[in-house]
Amino acid sequence: MDLLLVVSAFNSLSQRVYAELSDLGHRVDVVLASHGPDAVRAAVAELRPELIIAPMLKTALPEDVWREHTCLVVHPGPPGDRGPSSLDWAIGESAPQWGVTVLQAEASMDAGAIWAAEPFPVPPVGKSDLYRGELADAAAAAVLLAVRRYAEGAFKPRPQSDPELRVIWRDAFRQEQRRIDWANDTTRTVLRKLRGGDSQPGVLDEICGQELFLHGGHPEDRLRGRPGELLATRAGAVCRATRDGAVWIPEMRPRKNSGDPAPFRRPAASVLAAFPVPPGAVRRAYVGLTWVPEVPVPLDLPADRDTWTDIRYRQHGDTGFLTFSFPGGAMSTDHCRRLLAAYRYALTRPTSVLVLGGARDFFSNGIHLNVIEAAADPAAESWANINAMDDLVETILCTTDRLVVAALGGNAAAGGLMLALAADQVWCREGAVLNPHYRRMGLYGSEYWTYTLPRRVGAETAERLTTEALPVSAAAAARIGLVDRLLPVTPQAFTAEVERTATALAGAPDLGERIAAKASARQADETQRPLAAYRRAELARMHATFFDPHAPYHALRSAFVRKVPGGSARPLSPVGEQGIGAER
Repeated sequence: MDLLLVVSAFNSLSQRVYAELSDLGHRVDVVLASHGPDAVRAAVAELRPELIIAPMLKTALPEDVWREHTCLVVHPGPPGDRGPSSLDWAIGESAPQWGVTVLQAEASMDAGAIWAAEPFPVPPVGKSDLYRGELADAAAAAVLLAVRRYAEGAFKPRPQSDPELRVIWRDAFRQEQRRIDWANDTTRTVLRKLRGGDSQPGVLDEICGQELFLHGGHPEDRLRGRPGELLATRAGAVCRATRDGAVWIPEMRPRKNSGDPAPFRRPAASVLAAFPVPPGAVRRAYVGLTWVPEVPVPLDLPADRDTWTDIRYRQHGDTGFLTFSFPGGAMSTDHCRRLLAAYRYALTRPTSVLVLGGARDFFSNGIHLNVIEAAADPAAESWANINAMDDLVETILCTTDRLVVAALGGNAAAGGLMLALAADQVWCREGAVLNPHYRRMGLYGSEYWTYTLPRRVGAETAERLTTEALPVSAAAAARIGLVDRLLPVTPQAFTAEVERTATALAGAPDLGERIAAKASARQADETQRPLAAYRRAELARMHATFFDPHAPYHALRSAFVRKVPGGSARPLSPVGEQGIGAER
């Protein structure tokens, strides 16, 4: 069928719906509702779709559109749930299970007839992680079911006037409900509030007399202090005491009216470091109005520790697991350098298989646009960041004494996906969405993609993927050779399945032969064209872009980070606001 997606932003769920419907042979176009009702009307008039679907919509569809066309809206709540903050209420009320409903658009919000619904569990993770994981799985299944039912023509959607359906209206979940009472809230309550607003809108709080938003929350098992006290920093995150424990906060965001020139999400310690510093204080050791020590933990942190760290190493027999999880999948210069140091440590361990990743949610989205945008010299920081990424990728490519596996529990894009392609095998959870391109951020790209992408999918397909700049489903990626193995498991089961599969790989009788063949292939490739040549050519293009103040990259990056609407209003396949290095 000819389908039109109407979306407020071409976010992770919209991309997944687009990719999976395209896989089924539907012709799918996308228009941004943020360009206004006339843009939606124009897209409908031009494309004449058989069905309109709104996977992620913050504004109402034009009345004339939904009256004249069947329009299906994805609501992130179970049947009968209504309101603009459904998922926030699910987390705020500690619901063990929630749901997704596909409704037919009508005048009253979320009141239309039900075409499909799917339940999903609610594990103790952040809202954005839940949205991209369990909710996205349920939403994709519900949309595909609804489309099939519509195409078959016999299905009658369930009206919400059904007396057996319990209808509940939930108001917007406001900052007053998110507000943390550091003196009285338990750690469990604080974590629930932080996780409920981890991406948007954040939790409005006050530190050292200045208001800012807190993003994300993780428990701390040992550090203690006065409720609200800043206790420590670690890898850019800040630890803060609660009534009965402490929590780690990875990111913060200044208020737009704070006077901070970078009022967007970035590592918490860097936000606080911008606070006024009294005379005599040393900025690098100073956070807000309190001296806060850096409290590192070992890379191979014991399994019984319940504390936050963004990089860990563990070993099971002949298999090593180097897990990492960076907010929004963005990798700053510091992230890249620390991950490279951890990788080099992993190479000193006696293993035959080394797994990178393996955690749920994002694998990586490449360079950290928010950190770059906040830098005093964005061009120089862009250059440092891409070189740090390339150093990491090069080291992986040059590993010839063991098999390296990249395990993608969630989405990956741009340089973050190319990072995965440096591994010998790429394993991907079914349901992940991959974006193997850089073009929408005005970049040529590096991370040795001109070597790794064509060797996997062929030169013609590599050219198509990088120029079309469209999302690819995990299933499609497996068909074209972009990934080697699909893992059909839930987000919560992914890590255990990776460990089971990797352990089996380490025990394979032909593993030694595979490692030897890998080393020979790398030597042959190096003889044909050295890795340094790929890097030199890619970085020449990137340097020219970074240090050209008129290059589109700078405006695209700034608009993306600062959430300034942009792009064409015409329907394309698709019109997107996707980028790299931030949560989508």
